[in-house]
Amino acid sequence: MKKNNTLTISPKQFQQKILTWFEQHGRKQLPWQKNITPYRVWISEIMLQQTQVATVIDYFNRFISRFPTVEILARSSLDEVFSYWAGLGYYARARNLHRTAQWIHQHNQDQFPDIQEALEQLPGIGRSTAGAILSLGMKKQGVILDGNVKRVLIRAHKIESPATDASTIKKLWILAEQYTPHQNIEKYNQAMMDIGALICTRTQPKCTECPLEKSCLAHQDHCEEWLPIKTIKKKLPLKKTFMVIVQNDHHQILLEKRPSKGIWGGLWCLPLFEKISSLKKHYEQSKIKKCSAFRHTFTHFHLDITPILITLSEPYTLKEQERFFSLSDALKQGIPQPVKKILSEKIFP
Repeated sequence: MKKNNTLTISPKQFQQKILTWFEQHGRKQLPWQKNITPYRVWISEIMLQQTQVATVIDYFNRFISRFPTVEILARSSLDEVFSYWAGLGYYARARNLHRTAQWIHQHNQDQFPDIQEALEQLPGIGRSTAGAILSLGMKKQGVILDGNVKRVLIRAHKIESPATDASTIKKLWILAEQYTPHQNIEKYNQAMMDIGALICTRTQPKCTECPLEKSCLAHQDHCEEWLPIKTIKKKLPLKKTFMVIVQNDHHQILLEKRPSKGIWGGLWCLPLFEKISSLKKHYEQSKIKKCSAFRHTFTHFHLDITPILITLSEPYTLKEQERFFSLSDALKQGIPQPVKKILSEKIFP
C-alpha cells in the first residue's frame, strides 16, 4: 500500500486520463445532455438521487415535457408535480423541486443562482448537486461527489475507512476538489460519474477498461472488490398498518390526502389504521375482508401492510381531505408505491 494513499500520477495527469477516456467512451446522448440548461441539469440530478439512469430517462422526458421551464413548474400545483413524479418514490425530492422552483421564480426572475453557497440554500440542493448545476449546467467551477465519484476515488486511493464516515467524506471532498480542473469541467465531471456508473461498478468492476487501471491503488493490491468499506447496517424496526380499500356504488376508490408532514406527506393514499379495532369502529356495520399482507421498506424501518376490503353498508360521507377516484384516475395521482401495488393488482371487485 502506498504511504498516505498517494497516487503516483499528478492531478493534471489524472485529469488528462479522465478527459481522454470521456472523448472516446463517455455518455453524451442522455436526454438532459441535450439543450443543456441549469434547469434541466437540476431536474436530472434530483431524479438520479436513489434512482438508476435507465429508470430516470422516461420520467425525465415526461416531466420536462409537462414542466419545460422553472416558471411553469413554479406555477403548477404540488398535486400535479406529484402525479408526474409518481413511481420514482422519495417524494420529498418532488416537494423540494416545487419549493425551489417557486423561490427561483418569485425571487430570482427564473434564473438559477450561479454561486455555490446560494444554490446550497435552496431546498433539496446539497453541495454535490450545486456543483453539478454549476459545472454541467453553466460550465462554471463546481465539484461533484456523488456515489459513483466516491467509489472511483475510494478505490483509486485505497481508502479503507467506511465510506459514510465523516472523516472519509472530508477526505473525498479534498481529493475531488484537487482533481477537478478549471477547463473542460463539464466533461471531467460527467466522465467521473460515467466511470463510476459503467466501469468502476459496485460489483465486478471492469478494471481493464478503466483509464486509472495502472495507477489505482486498490487494483494494484487486488482489493477493489471489497472497497468501498460498508458500515454494518442496523436491524430495522418493524411497524404495522392496515390499508383500507373503500369503493362506492360507481366502483370509485376512496383516497385521502396525507398531512404535509410525516409518512407520505402530501400524497393521496388509501386510508391507514394502526389497529384493526379502530378500523372496525370507523366502518361500523360494514363488511370487512383481510387480504394478504406485504412488506414495504423505508430507509429507517420496515412497514408490514395488510390491505382491507370494505363493503359499505350505507352511503359514505366524505371528509375534507378525502375524494373518490376511478381506478385509472387514482393511478395517475401522486400515490405511494404500496398504494400503486394494491390498486394495480386489483384485489378488489
